[in-house]
Amino acid sequence: MKHLLLLWSLFSLGCPAGHAQTYSAPCATAQSATAGSGTFKAFDRLDIGLSAGSTGVGVDLSMPLTGWMQVRAGFDYMPRIHVNMNFGIQVGDEPESGFDASGNPVETKFDRLSAMLEQITGYKVDRSIDMIGRPTACNAKLLFDFFPLRNRHWHVTAGVYYGPRQFAEAYNTTEDMPSLVAVGMYNKMYEIAETYPDGEGGFENENMKPFFSMGGKDIYSPDLAQKFLSYGRMGVGIGYRNSDGKVYRMEPDENSMVKARMLVNRIKPYLGVGYGGALSKHDPTYRFSFDCGVMFWGGTPSVVTHDGTDLVHDVHDISGKVGRYVRAAKQFKVYPVVSLRLSKTIF
Repeated sequence: MKHLLLLWSLFSLGCPAGHAQTYSAPCATAQSATAGSGTFKAFDRLDIGLSAGSTGVGVDLSMPLTGWMQVRAGFDYMPRIHVNMNFGIQVGDEPESGFDASGNPVETKFDRLSAMLEQITGYKVDRSIDMIGRPTACNAKLLFDFFPLRNRHWHVTAGVYYGPRQFAEAYNTTEDMPSLVAVGMYNKMYEIAETYPDGEGGFENENMKPFFSMGGKDIYSPDLAQKFLSYGRMGVGIGYRNSDGKVYRMEPDENSMVKARMLVNRIKPYLGVGYGGALSKHDPTYRFSFDCGVMFWGGTPSVVTHDGTDLVHDVHDISGKVGRYVRAAKQFKVYPVVSLRLSKTIF
C-alpha cells in the first residue's frame, strides 16, 4: 500500500516541463500519447486499467518511466468462488468400511455411537461432513513492464505482489453444525472417561470426574466410561500423521466448527511475459494486453487446520478433493498467473 501511495504522489506531482527527460524513440507507437512525434517523455501519460485472470479481478494505474519501460501499481481481488468437499466421520484409530468380506452391510462403531448420541443429545450425527473451500486472496501489486522490441507489442514484466498470508480457506457447512455439536459433546465425555481408573470400582480416585450433575449430586458411571474408551475419539477422518502413522482426525473447535487455511508468504515476486496493442488504430487511447507468468510463493504453501496441524507437512494419504489440493501444493512452489488487461489513457 505504501508503494501505491508513492506512485500516486508521483502521478500527482508529475515532472516540471523544463526537467522532463526526452528519449529517442524510433519505436514509439500508439503506446505513447505523443505517438509519431519521434520523442517520448517520462511521466507524460497516465493509464487506468482493468484486468481479470487467475489472480482475480483488478484495477491499476500505469505510467511510462522511460522510452522502454512503464510501471503499474494496483490491486487484485479474487472472487469468493465456492468448491464443495466431503469428509467422513471416523471413530477410533482404524477406519471402518461398514461392509463385511462378502459385501454385506454390518453395524459399525459409528452406527452404535450415532444412535447413542442421538439419544443423549437429540442431534443425529451424519456419517459425512460437507465443507466449503474458497479462495480469499487479495494483493497489492507493483509491476514493471520492459519493452525490448521496437514495435512495443511484446513486454517482459517483473515485480511483486503483497497481501495477507491466507490464500484460501475451508470450513464446514451450516447444515452439518448439529453433527459437529454432537461430536464435540461425545469427545468431551470421552475426556471424562479417561479420568476413570482401569478395572472395577475405583471411586477412590480423586481425579475421576462425574459425567452429569443432577440435583446437586454428581453422577459417576464406570460402565459408561469403559464403553466410551472402547470406542475411541470421534472426528473428521483426514489422513495419517507422519510422526507416528496414526489416524489424524480433525475434531470440532470450541464453536463446533472444523476449518483449514492455506497460507503462503506475504511478499510474492512475479516474473512473466505479455503481448499488447491498441484496440483500434483510430483511437490509440484504448489498449489491451495479455500476460502470463508465475507468482513465487517462496516455498511449499501450508494448509493448517484450526488445531494447528499442517496437512502439507504433517499428514499423508489425505483423501478426497483436499487430498488432491494438498498434493498439488506439494508439487508447485509457484502460482500460475494468466490475465487479460484493458486500459484507457486518461491524460
